[in-house]
Amino acid sequence: MNSYVPILVLGVLAAGFAVVTVVSAALTGPKRYNRAKLDPYECGIEASPQPAGGGRFPIKYYLTAMLFIVFDIEIVFLYPWAVSFDALGVFGLVEMLLFIATVFVAYAYVWRRGGLEWD
Repeated sequence: MNSYVPILVLGVLAAGFAVVTVVSAALTGPKRYNRAKLDPYECGIEASPQPAGGGRFPIKYYLTAMLFIVFDIEIVFLYPWAVSFDALGVFGLVEMLLFIATVFVAYAYVWRRGGLEWD
């Protein structure tokens, strides 16, 4: 149980910092609200309830999001593997090659569907 104390202390410090900064910003920030400041702002364009395509988002939006998630998860799993590479040996190497091959399949799918083209 003593090995978890530093993690618990770090979590408490992080939560305390988040609470202190949010509360201090609310207490010290300006309080002059008007309708224009409360409206959502998107790149200088007035916000509308409907997406630009008449109710449907283009597929590139979803492909880009999927690509981000795939590579984000890859990094999350790749870092601990790299730290304990010596302890895992050949088994760890084979498992990581299979994992990277799976990620490459998702990357090839996104590339084939045009998710990497920024027209």
